[in-house]
Amino acid sequence: MTRDLDRRSFLSVGAAVVGGSFLAWSGAACAPRGEGRPPLAVDMDAVLTMHADGSVVVHVPVPEIGQGVNTALSMLIAEELGIPWDSVRVVPASFGEDMGPRPFAGGSWSVRSHWLPFRQLGAAVREAVQVAAAAHLDVSPASCRIDGGYVRSSEGRRRVALELVLPTAATVVPTDRSAVSLTDPSAFRLLGRDQRAVGVEGITHGQRVYGVDVALPGMRHAVLLRPPVYGAVPRAIDAAATRATPGVIDVVVVAPIGRQERPYADGGVAVVASSTWAAMQGRDALEVEWELGPNVSVDTAEMRARGAALLARDGLDYSVAGARPGAGARVVTADYSVPLLLHVPMEPPVCTVEVRPDGCELWAPTQAPAGARGAVARQLELEPESVTLHLTAIGGGFGRRLSQDFVLEAVEVARQVEGPVQVFWTREDDIRHGFYRPLSLHRLVATLGLDGRPATWDHHQVGTSRYAFRANEHPGRSEFLAPTWPWSFLEGHRLTYTVLESPIDRGPLRAPGNNALAFVVESFLDELALTAGQDPLAYRRALLAGQAIRSHDDEDDFDPARMLGVLEAAVATAGGLSTSEAGVGRGLAAWFTFGSYCAHVVEAHVDPDRGTIDVPRVWSAIDCGFAVHPDGVRAQVEGGVIDGLSAALYGEVRIVEGEVRHGNFDDYPILRHDAAPEVEVVIMPSGAPPTGAGEPPYPPCLPALANAVHAACGARVRDLPITPARVLAALEDRRATPAGGDAGAP
Repeated sequence: MTRDLDRRSFLSVGAAVVGGSFLAWSGAACAPRGEGRPPLAVDMDAVLTMHADGSVVVHVPVPEIGQGVNTALSMLIAEELGIPWDSVRVVPASFGEDMGPRPFAGGSWSVRSHWLPFRQLGAAVREAVQVAAAAHLDVSPASCRIDGGYVRSSEGRRRVALELVLPTAATVVPTDRSAVSLTDPSAFRLLGRDQRAVGVEGITHGQRVYGVDVALPGMRHAVLLRPPVYGAVPRAIDAAATRATPGVIDVVVVAPIGRQERPYADGGVAVVASSTWAAMQGRDALEVEWELGPNVSVDTAEMRARGAALLARDGLDYSVAGARPGAGARVVTADYSVPLLLHVPMEPPVCTVEVRPDGCELWAPTQAPAGARGAVARQLELEPESVTLHLTAIGGGFGRRLSQDFVLEAVEVARQVEGPVQVFWTREDDIRHGFYRPLSLHRLVATLGLDGRPATWDHHQVGTSRYAFRANEHPGRSEFLAPTWPWSFLEGHRLTYTVLESPIDRGPLRAPGNNALAFVVESFLDELALTAGQDPLAYRRALLAGQAIRSHDDEDDFDPARMLGVLEAAVATAGGLSTSEAGVGRGLAAWFTFGSYCAHVVEAHVDPDRGTIDVPRVWSAIDCGFAVHPDGVRAQVEGGVIDGLSAALYGEVRIVEGEVRHGNFDDYPILRHDAAPEVEVVIMPSGAPPTGAGEPPYPPCLPALANAVHAACGARVRDLPITPARVLAALEDRRATPAGGDAGAP
């Protein structure tokens, strides 16, 4: 596929025109048959174009970041239209106020928020076609169905060409679709069954247009020399050698966006050139003296030490109910911690921008295209209608592309460059200048009753909450979430939070808040079960069995029976938690988030002499309501397991003297192919509406691994990542702890 795409060619392979009509797909197709041009195509809605041959184009309003949303959302419409799956083509949508619920990729909301609206749209178009065809054939609408380029009636086996029906049908598609007749689930042909995933061929043949593939006439390329310390600014610049580098066109200063001590985007010095390689060579030759600013003192080891001191003090109440720990009860205490963590999607950020006197046009792999468009309009002091955003394919997100830092930074470069410019981030740029999952420390205290179950639960969290800089928001809200499991099932609980001040930029990472909380809570539950001398599954079953659904005003209801269902399914699929092989253990954990329940059994092989960990197998069960596309759900669970294991084994950002001490995968490793486990996934049957599938599998994977390591060798690692050094240290602590001591005494 050529990389020299002009604007019109780029649109024709799948980009979106913001706020405009679908010219690239339907405008040129409105011509009669027999003239060598495509048959009639009619826009039935902002997201649906139907062609006279019975095929449809679905303009999906949610960015595809590998979560399978193009497939799942298109299936909803195709099911209700009653057309074959191979009659559907998908392109990204334009982004405006009318693009329906949640036109962004985040929070595992894509399928659940479009489940009803997209089915209603498909049903409304089907009924409109039936009504229009029935008028042509003088039959009842219910007898009509779409069959290729015709609408056929079961009454007298009559038919009418679809091109004669579409113009009328488009005028009668109801705006209010609440009364349309939806297909009964027992009659589903596509939904709930594996289908060919949309876009597989393009990925396989290297034909998908990602952000870096955008190539426009006269386009320049730019990379930034970014500050070594977060918030630093240039004091002196020597660009003589850079300007002498072949291909270099210009050197421009990009001011930080936001406050110097905590900018939204770092800024720096941009080298503009005729190619990315020339820009990178010019950057290597650039000499900059930096005004480092106040953040030069930031050190993650110091942050942890300061957090540990705060952990010993009382925190701000977030949720308190029932009894407090009673005198004389058996008390179990443990301290846990999770580090700053990176997203590291396979595709680093990139954005192409052209700023003109009358507006701005940009090409961006963003998870929030409507938000990016609005942010750019505010930055340039333009009306939103003057900003055009083309959404490219996206090579992974995990929350990294919910931030518009790379978009706004590219706009700042483009303001100083004539014509379009593509601003490219290297892997090192993203690792050192992205934003991070908050660091947090946790102290848990539980009192056990005579039956060994926890009676009370006290949880103090100290952390760099991503809400700490938001006005009128309790910072604990982003870290504790709904007070559901397990504390709401106990006699009493107290959740407290203390902000750990830090200027380092942080934000959402896959399953925000839950990715830290699950590790802490489910690991501690395992400690309580072992202290009580009970099987981990039986312990959780005793807490869940017979409990009522817990409702929350602003969160999904928690159903204990569904949580227990995934726990038992995962253990049954694994064939139990017991192993007879030395150095091999199986760990269990489950979590509830974004309306879904997921449980894993992780098998870990631990070398007690070296502390190394191998994970050959994982058994998983997920209850995400009705699984629209089962193969897509399985893929999300498998991906969540790989991502979770990678974070649990390796993920940690270290900052010393204000500098991030990582650059690429050699010093910030991720799980490699040869270390990836076999993952067996059970999807629980459910009549509930669909809920999240992209994020729920991630959180419970981390504690399941920690519990497996303990089962394999007795090492309880309470600080992530679970490195060989920490395994060996935990084994040494275990040998030094007197027999019979309470688990987790800090």
